[in-house]
Amino acid sequence: MIRILVDSSTDFTMAEVKEKNLYHVPLTISLNGKDYLSGEDLTSDQFYELLTTGEDFPKTSQPSPQAFAEIFEKAKENGEEIICVLLSSALSGTCQSAHLAKDMVDYDGIYIVDSLTATIMTRVIVDYGLQLIAQDKSAPEVVAALESIKGKVKVAAGLDTLEYLYRGGRLNKAAATIGELANLKPVISVTEEGTVSVIGKCIGKNKSLQFILKTLNSKDLNPAFPLYTVYACGSENTEKLEEKLAAEGYTADARLQLGSTIGAHVGPGAFGIIYVEK
Repeated sequence: MIRILVDSSTDFTMAEVKEKNLYHVPLTISLNGKDYLSGEDLTSDQFYELLTTGEDFPKTSQPSPQAFAEIFEKAKENGEEIICVLLSSALSGTCQSAHLAKDMVDYDGIYIVDSLTATIMTRVIVDYGLQLIAQDKSAPEVVAALESIKGKVKVAAGLDTLEYLYRGGRLNKAAATIGELANLKPVISVTEEGTVSVIGKCIGKNKSLQFILKTLNSKDLNPAFPLYTVYACGSENTEKLEEKLAAEGYTADARLQLGSTIGAHVGPGAFGIIYVEK
């Protein structure tokens, strides 16, 4: 039997984790003096409420090797093969913890895929893996397919405010202040190396909506994969984006919420699209 292991950055709800028969290893969120297991004892809505009402900026900690090793030992005993699809190694040490755990357990039935993505981008990869498992593909075949597709999963996300980039240390105070005064609404993406980059500097929300749509129109989409719209907290901006998408003939397969791992940096008003190129 093959099972997929995810970390909480994939933003699957715990109900989805159970439904899809996934193994789940949470990252730890430290906020306002308390530690939370992301996705398990802190939902996305609860996280955004704490983020917007508290003074502290959340800190995210990778899972320990032991957290992975406990699951790997269980899989070894049960004769299961495990494919770990994890948060980009350029953003977290989660993959490193998994590799250390694999060495500790010494079991050949463990495969680790560095997704080089984050949040719902990673769940696209996971869902594809589940489809392949259902088609009775072997673990090496599934891993090869995931390695092939991961660089084609893309995101374009607009930020409603620069406050959280500043609070997270990704933008200095002067740049944040000038940007807010100019009504700057950056659009971000994730590079093929798994890092976050700014792909558009738009003045005003409408311009950022147009930029995201223009980005999508310039791509050759793979129709075998879903088109998702995403939001952080409050879907008003995403609803406007969906109206523009519909006017261009696009229909989103679902609207999904960005969780705490990326939400801390993009802020509660963030919105965007996730798609897969050919």
